[in-house]
Amino acid sequence: MSDTRTVHEVTYDLLRALGLTTVFGNPGSTEQTFLKNFPDDFTYVLGLQEASVVAMADGFAQSTGKPALVNIHTAAGTGNAMGSLVAAYKGNTPLIVTAGQQTREMVLCEPYLSNPDETVFPRPWVKWAYEPKRAEDVPAAFMRAYTVARQSPSGPVYLSIPLDDWEKPALGPVVIRTASHRVGPDARRLRGFAERINAAQRPALVFGPEVDRSGAWDVAVAVAEKAGAPVYAGALPDRVSFPEDHRLYQGQLPMTVAGVTETLRGYDLVVVIGAQVFRYYPYVAGEYLPEGTELLQITCDPHLAATAPVGDSLIADTLLALEQLVDLIEDHSDRSVPPAPAASDAVDLTGSAPLTPDAVWSTLSSVKHADWPLVTESTSTLAQQVRFLPTTRPGAFYATPSGGIGWGVPAAVGIALGDRARGVKRTVVATIGDGSFEYSVQAIYTAAQHRLPIVFIVMRNGEYSILKSFAVLEQTPGVPGLDLPGLDIASIAEGFGCRSVNVDTTEKLAAEFTAALQADGPTVIVVPTSPISTHLG
Repeated sequence: MSDTRTVHEVTYDLLRALGLTTVFGNPGSTEQTFLKNFPDDFTYVLGLQEASVVAMADGFAQSTGKPALVNIHTAAGTGNAMGSLVAAYKGNTPLIVTAGQQTREMVLCEPYLSNPDETVFPRPWVKWAYEPKRAEDVPAAFMRAYTVARQSPSGPVYLSIPLDDWEKPALGPVVIRTASHRVGPDARRLRGFAERINAAQRPALVFGPEVDRSGAWDVAVAVAEKAGAPVYAGALPDRVSFPEDHRLYQGQLPMTVAGVTETLRGYDLVVVIGAQVFRYYPYVAGEYLPEGTELLQITCDPHLAATAPVGDSLIADTLLALEQLVDLIEDHSDRSVPPAPAASDAVDLTGSAPLTPDAVWSTLSSVKHADWPLVTESTSTLAQQVRFLPTTRPGAFYATPSGGIGWGVPAAVGIALGDRARGVKRTVVATIGDGSFEYSVQAIYTAAQHRLPIVFIVMRNGEYSILKSFAVLEQTPGVPGLDLPGLDIASIAEGFGCRSVNVDTTEKLAAEFTAALQADGPTVIVVPTSPISTHLG
């Protein structure tokens, strides 16, 4: 039975019912029919480039724990957004990405700004891509998109919508339905895993980003303490899932096959929970596991279970699995676990620019509150961050899961907007390399317009430092384009409407950070730092 309302009206009613009243976007001509007469009870968050728009929505969804709605332009805008879609897919962030399409009457002749392969273009970096076969199907397509985005493992979905669909008559109100987004463990298999953990003499645990994303931080700590097992994080974590100041914490695993093998030597059982086995990058040959070591994996992602080169896997939501596992394992809390090696070198806090990364992170540790989230895209200083500013709370650490740069600045904006939407008052601290900052610098405009409580710390070492470390590892001298002279980042930030300042001492860094906390909006603090060589093995 037909409805007197339009597809536009019925879709907006559905979005209200689903709580999708914040729209992240950069409006294009093929999207204006969706955005026309924008309702007063909706919020439109303008980003100045689609990659930043998607990363903002990513941060927003991670902060709120709910799907976020993104509206981008057709083929050209989707192309701009692809890098951030990769990050959202790798990070299991539930996004509903909509893109305008040219009118149905013209699509066959491929007019300007059309997307002739609209469902192929965003793959494989979305869980589902669809263009409704008829205008009347648009609202139901949104309902399916919402369901798919939330289902485990969650991730982005993509809807292409012809611009003339919105004023067509709707079939009627869309059916609103719910579906589970957590997958429980196979009880028999989980008991078998528990038996193997109980029989192990020297077990080790590896907690990955799924633990923090699923809300399993506290029960992960309980499992580790009851098992009396040392805890590692995977390499380059995008979420931290265990307190990095805990007595059982041993640090992050190396990035190479050989490095992981050496680190895990001596353990008879390694249990990887909520993580890939393992996050490798530079190829340094070696055995996947040392002789005499077995491996178990618990993950919500069937793909990660399938791609693990060794071990036995169980597919389940990490919260549900850990809640059951903690009751199945025996109490070995008295097991002796040696502490992780501690850095012994002192940090000179009295020098002037360029400051060492140790001095910068040590100073930040004295002024940043533990409850404030850290968004970081300063990969070459990751070791210093963990040493001086360990993550000790759930939902307090965010980094890109894709390996690309340009995610951190807009993600910090999205996290701050998500905090505001859920009524949480805290300062977001974003530590960004100078190269990374320039990838998505336009995102600070959105931060300024919304007067968001963000302190951006830009580590200005004048180079792509992590790439120079790879050049050493890969024995590739003379690679061009690794230096970044001539950037006036403070002036750029001021041009986008942000409070900005250059600092050249740790005292000034601490003072300007403290002053930023009183500012009505974001602050960009530029810190000249000395380059550092990162060990990648």
